[in-house]
Amino acid sequence: MTTLARLLAVVLSLVMLLAGHPDAALAAGERPGEAVEVAVVEHLRLKVPAEARKAWLEAERGSWEPWLRQQPGFVGRDLLWDAERQEGTLLIRWASREQWKAIPTAEVEAVQERFEQLARAATGQGSGNPFPLVFEGELLPP
Repeated sequence: MTTLARLLAVVLSLVMLLAGHPDAALAAGERPGEAVEVAVVEHLRLKVPAEARKAWLEAERGSWEPWLRQQPGFVGRDLLWDAERQEGTLLIRWASREQWKAIPTAEVEAVQERFEQLARAATGQGSGNPFPLVFEGELLPP
């Protein structure tokens, strides 16, 4: 995805969040100029302190990012950071809810463990998850 396409996807996501509009009917695709129908957006918020923001992004790039790209139905995702709340917001777009929910729990847990290992290494935290989940939900088109 080009830098312009990524910027547009982030701006669209921010506009939807700020406008309180929970719909995401169309989103930027992985190729420039491509529009992909989105059936559901997975919405996650994590506690991400300012001093650990870079570590969070590195852990995401080394775990969830490559794994998600291999999943059937994955359309794309946006990683956003709220400085006031010290939270990271993830908006993960899926072509169908069925494809998203068909992913085995064991696979998700394995990727989460990899994410936490990378996060602990990057933050120097000895155990646990340096970026705990604050909110988990989904956004649906009308």
